Amino acid sequence: MTKEIERKFLVIGDFKKQAIKSYKIAQGYLSTVPERTVRVRIRDHQGFITIKGVSNASGTTRFEWEKEIPVNEAENLLLLCEPTIIEKIRHIIPANDNLYFEVDEFFGENKGLIIAEIELPNENTEFTKPSWLGKEVTGQLKYYNASLATMPFSKWLAQL
Repeated sequence: MTKEIERKFLVIGDFKKQAIKSYKIAQGYLSTVPERTVRVRIRDHQGFITIKGVSNASGTTRFEWEKEIPVNEAENLLLLCEPTIIEKIRHIIPANDNLYFEVDEFFGENKGLIIAEIELPNENTEFTKPSWLGKEVTGQLKYYNASLATMPFSKWLAQL
């Protein structure tokens, strides 16, 4: 099992021109229990199953295990997932020192939400923040994909 160290930000500007590739993603959750989320994902024509543990106090680090599975198995597992299936396009944008932003542009019930994540080698790694990067939301559970599956952006946006 590996550790995932990442920070999350809202996106407030035009980022698409800087993208070097983009993927269509559909993902669902077999379990959204925070101590062990189990995710099924189809990225373009590849299937994956991922298990993530609970985040540390700062929200930056948690255990993660991921395995590629046949896409037809991922499609069948998506049928068993809790509502809602997350639909998004992930844009990959170079940062500095071999780091990359993964910018998720959400659709469906999460349309209008755009979140940038950057995976880091350690919690104290410095990186350049582009002008389109907005407020940091690291550790705010409502921005976790598992939370967006159970309480989509469209529902809590209406409450603001």
